[in-house]
Amino acid sequence: MGFFDKMFGEKKEYPELDPYSPTLNCLEKYRGQLEALSAEAKQPLEVIPGEERAFVFIGKPPKKFGIAWIEEGEVNNLKNQVDPQKVQALAERLRKIYEASQQDERFSAKLGACNLVVTPSEKFRNELREVIQEATH
Repeated sequence: MGFFDKMFGEKKEYPELDPYSPTLNCLEKYRGQLEALSAEAKQPLEVIPGEERAFVFIGKPPKKFGIAWIEEGEVNNLKNQVDPQKVQALAERLRKIYEASQQDERFSAKLGACNLVVTPSEKFRNELREVIQEATH
């Protein structure tokens, strides 16, 4: 543990994702987008993967975060999909969903150059999908 970890709180350590798990195979579909997002954001990424889309928390949720989702090979975010006047309320809803899922099992995974936290929770993913879909349609 480094000096700053002691001052600002420990970085959580999660068990490594099984290299033979279906979740890792699912992540592979999003490798290019996750690597690009990681390089651009230069912040921690937490991925909630699914067959049709993956949600990505960027930063340090639930306090300070951004969110993106990868769908049909495209990386989307709130800036390019949601009315700016609705972003604050949406961020608060996402924060509450994240907080409610904090007991979900999480893993660490390395995908190319990305170090990820992976939360393979169907309930979490479905709640995110509903809120994002409602906000973007």
